[in-house]
Amino acid sequence: MALVNEHFLKLQSNYLFSDIAKKVNSFKITHPKQKIIRMGIGDVTQPLAPAVIEAMHKAVDEMASKETFHGYGPEQGYPFLIDAIIKNDYESIGVSLEPSEVFISDGAKSDCGNIGDLLRHDNSIGVTDPVYPVYIDSNVMSGRTGTWENGIWSDVVYIPCTAENQFVPELPSRRVDIIYLCYPNNPTGTTLTKEELKKWVNYALANDAIIMYDSAYEAYIQDPTIPHSIYEIKGAKKVAIEFRSFSKTAGFTGVRCGYTVIPKEVSATTLKGERVFLNKLWHRRQCTKFNGTSYITQRGAEAVYSPEGKKQIRQTINYYMNNAKLMKEGLEACGLQVYGGTNAPYLWVKTPDGLSSWKFFEKLLYEVFIVSTPGVGFGPSGEGYFRLTAFGNDEKTVEAIERIKAVYKK
Repeated sequence: MALVNEHFLKLQSNYLFSDIAKKVNSFKITHPKQKIIRMGIGDVTQPLAPAVIEAMHKAVDEMASKETFHGYGPEQGYPFLIDAIIKNDYESIGVSLEPSEVFISDGAKSDCGNIGDLLRHDNSIGVTDPVYPVYIDSNVMSGRTGTWENGIWSDVVYIPCTAENQFVPELPSRRVDIIYLCYPNNPTGTTLTKEELKKWVNYALANDAIIMYDSAYEAYIQDPTIPHSIYEIKGAKKVAIEFRSFSKTAGFTGVRCGYTVIPKEVSATTLKGERVFLNKLWHRRQCTKFNGTSYITQRGAEAVYSPEGKKQIRQTINYYMNNAKLMKEGLEACGLQVYGGTNAPYLWVKTPDGLSSWKFFEKLLYEVFIVSTPGVGFGPSGEGYFRLTAFGNDEKTVEAIERIKAVYKK
């Protein structure tokens, strides 16, 4: 008799963004003529950079000739992309890596969800709250979260990040083995200083814990004092795994490419106390479960680091960050409390008049026809907030803010 993995049955029946989609579809049925502006899901809207398109076209042409055709590639990724990543993303900030420490994938979401394969089910986990749902749900599937009680998982250590503590997480009140950090943060758009990040690295070193560090939005950092990588912190190579993505940096949400860095020093222990290095385990896992990101995609990603690619990507990032600036100024002019939007493309906004997250989501949808993301969908500390993204078209962004001003400006 085949038995199901019953941990999957613990997952909440609805995923945040599918719930949003259902509510929006219901609205469209009853209001077919209304023009909706979507500012909820963080999908990009600007096309791929010309340098990327040119590189991918060239790669497609290579696939049309038997002399230049590429079949299966290396599971870890092609050396040309790994070398470009190390040179441009790490050596440029004083971090040295070996090529064998970088693993190309189809995006940070997959790796964030799959990395738990390497660690026992009875490790304790800590998450900053609010939190990207993938961190929680992937651990539910692995049996690490306990039971769902009163809106939280019993075995998860939630570390609140709210306006009351300036969105700076405090070290956990009880020991955790696996820590999830995302900076610049999704959903709040806030960042940590080097000194604040150093506290977490020191905690992991002292407690033999591992930090899962999601830096998918690092390209949006404007403040030169904010760290782009956790490896800028001394000792982090012993305790941190870093996830990055080309999705928001280069508009690859529909192309799919990212990478994970696992330094050779990162390790965990067996029940007998034997030290095991995770780099080799992840390589073994990838060789078994992943056939590698396509050659065409990786050539496109490599072009992100060309002189033309860098310039074009920066123009697109500036485009989105200008949206964020307009949004932040417009919302604040309405008397709303706005966080983020300075070093990240997300704005985290306090709901007015004590309204719940879902109540204000519906209010925005039905009164000004704007789709947001209710903060409570990211965890209990998200209640009373909502998230907006700056990834939209600039004209629609301006229109959205004008709609909000017309109703809420005091």
